[in-house]
Amino acid sequence: MIPGLGGMNPKKMQGLMKQMGINQEEVDVKRVIFEKEDGRIVIDNPQVMKISMQGQESWQVQGEAREKQEGFSEEDVEMIMEKTGKSEDEVKSVLEETGDIAESIVKLS
Repeated sequence: MIPGLGGMNPKKMQGLMKQMGINQEEVDVKRVIFEKEDGRIVIDNPQVMKISMQGQESWQVQGEAREKQEGFSEEDVEMIMEKTGKSEDEVKSVLEETGDIAESIVKLS
């Protein structure tokens, strides 16, 4: 039973939605990435539903999101170099891979 639906059976609810022209399909996805101007939002192992209604498609994504910043300042790179003793190239490479300053420091240490 789905909470808040007055004890309605999920299969019955699915049937009613289909009668109204609403189709839901669960999509097996490993990762969802939203590209932004200043970075990305990454959701690993999400629950994704494709909803089709009146010729329109919409997508519902549920999961734990993390933000990855695109590009890092020179101050960020210098600070990581000081903390880890690694070269600028090594630091930039790991920053691009992880997208996270703290994770980069841990990985380089």
